[in-house]
Amino acid sequence: MSEQRLSDSLVAIRGVTKHYHRGGETIEVLHSIDLDIARGDFVALMGPSGSGKTTLLNLIGGLDVPTAGTIEVDGRRIDELSGNQLARWRAENVGFVFQFYNLLPVLSAQRNVELPLLLTDLSASERRERAFVALTLVGLQDRAGHRPRELSGGQEQRVAIARALVSDPLLLVCDEPTGDLDRATADEILSLLQMLNQEHGKTIVMVTHDPKAADHARRLIHLDKGTMQNGNGSVQP
Repeated sequence: MSEQRLSDSLVAIRGVTKHYHRGGETIEVLHSIDLDIARGDFVALMGPSGSGKTTLLNLIGGLDVPTAGTIEVDGRRIDELSGNQLARWRAENVGFVFQFYNLLPVLSAQRNVELPLLLTDLSASERRERAFVALTLVGLQDRAGHRPRELSGGQEQRVAIARALVSDPLLLVCDEPTGDLDRATADEILSLLQMLNQEHGKTIVMVTHDPKAADHARRLIHLDKGTMQNGNGSVQP
């Protein structure tokens, strides 16, 4: 492991390149990316289809590993971890929110939120308590016993956000979290993410194609053809 921190930032990315092989062809998705994300930041990643934004998000969240370069999160070089180590690191440090909510239809909202805690040593009562706290944080404590089919799309996404929060992660990683929602509901979800960032200090990295969604972030990073287009991005008011 690296003995010296790359940066004082929560996330420090240096010289990251990502290649995929398709048949005999090598496709470079990211090229020499340098990026720092401060603790408590809210970063929106934007760019055209194929720009590399989702690949970068997956690297930050430990769902993929770089071909070259280094990725450090909270002082730990995650690019050096084995597959099993990386899976454990993700479970302990990252909350994931996706466009499609990935809730289990046979479970209640509370049981869905509890799922990440099944890998911990918490008792059943402690898991229930934490899940209820997370649902309360997203304003759904009165829907704890409802199954996904009994909830609206916006409520399902709130349950998914509560599930991402229940283990108190270092990072919230969001991939098009409002892509399946109407404008009014999307704005509610984005305001919730903004509240989690501003009032609870959660560090959020979000991929979006929607400029209105990006307006809720503190900083915008634009990617095109695997490279960053605007350095460290712009601070939002």
